[in-house]
Amino acid sequence: MALSSLLAALGTSIANVGLPALGRAYDASFQQAQWVVLAYLLAMTSLVVSLGRLGDLLGRRRLKLAGIACFIAASAACAAAPSLAWLAVARAAQGLGAAAMMALSLAFAAELAGKDRAGRVMGMLGAMSAAGTALGPSLGGLLLEAYGWRALFLALLPPGALALGLAWRYLPAGGAPANRPRFDGLGTVLLAATLLAYALAMTLGRGHAGWLNLGLLGLAGAGAWLFFRAEARVAAPLIQPGLLRESALRLGCAANALVSTVMMATLVVGPFYLAGALGLDAGGAGLAMSAGPVAAALAGMPAGRLADRHGAGRMALLGLAAMAAGCALLALAPAALGVAGYIAPLLVLTAGYALFQAANGAAVMAAAPAGHRGVVSGLLTLSRNLGLVTGASAMGAVFAWGAGAQDLLAAPPQALAAGMRATFLAGAGLSVAALLAVAWRRA
Repeated sequence: MALSSLLAALGTSIANVGLPALGRAYDASFQQAQWVVLAYLLAMTSLVVSLGRLGDLLGRRRLKLAGIACFIAASAACAAAPSLAWLAVARAAQGLGAAAMMALSLAFAAELAGKDRAGRVMGMLGAMSAAGTALGPSLGGLLLEAYGWRALFLALLPPGALALGLAWRYLPAGGAPANRPRFDGLGTVLLAATLLAYALAMTLGRGHAGWLNLGLLGLAGAGAWLFFRAEARVAAPLIQPGLLRESALRLGCAANALVSTVMMATLVVGPFYLAGALGLDAGGAGLAMSAGPVAAALAGMPAGRLADRHGAGRMALLGLAAMAAGCALLALAPAALGVAGYIAPLLVLTAGYALFQAANGAAVMAAAPAGHRGVVSGLLTLSRNLGLVTGASAMGAVFAWGAGAQDLLAAPPQALAAGMRATFLAGAGLSVAALLAVAWRRA
């Protein structure tokens, strides 16, 4: 399970560093090469809930193995891609495999760990995901320089084969339920189309909303209405209405989306602030930004033990309070403090995020009915992904508004510092909103 989480995160982060090389290899623009990243994210986001439910119906072990095998085969297809279009299709298939791996990891964790060790296992999964995020740029850069862009995808094959072997050997057999209901095909199509429209609305235009973005948001809203209307009429819906009435799930997913939006701000704002306001070169900025994922990876296991020892609800609140404090420090720290004034608050923010993730995951999965752990795991993963795609657009727009500039590359240091303040004051507000949601859940 831990290796699956590492691979899914690595599949996202390792490809980013290869975009310039892909553009040169295929004589493509940045916008065209960007579909190599978008195809993966869109497939993973739009299908994760449906695959979680399919695991509940067909057997989680079977679908987990199929997901890892799909990821391996798609990685090989990416490495062999003769064109950019082929590569984008192969990346979508890779995202499909990653969605199956991510959707079922939390379900297996809740099933195998038990309530007394759930936080520890959630912390381990979060640590491995953060490690994949941190490892991707550095490993990708080394592979790219030494062997070329195809090595970015070939490098995923050995750990993928190891994950497949370990899953085959150690995951419990578990079968499909005796009286298996029919899979909700209509709900699956409507939900996937809705999520795809929303994700495209948030990612196209690179933070500058136009009529296409508004039209896609309208389609997403209409799709959501049609989805819930269809779910109310079928005997075995994709998402049981009772699940969404469960406050632990509803508020836990809402808080998860909010904090993921905040964390995406560090990836969107960080490069501009570190380079433009603090004067770091690309290597120095990358090293400073890697402090966050490294801190999250190191804090994951201790965070899980704290959640098991002191209670998931209490530790989730403590993690959110640390996130709000970290955001406030990032917003208020003067640029005169230099890189230290950026890294120290970032460590507070990411350590709080690691604690919240471990505690919130344990609390949500503990409240999930045994026969619906796959779909609940998918919903929890979905809320994180939606927060990330929303944060890339919304927090980028806040940063540009605070800086008072559309061309951030040409903005003066004072403007970038003002954008930094606006972004992380907004982040502190979102963290407080998540804290109130979790406090309401505990009440």
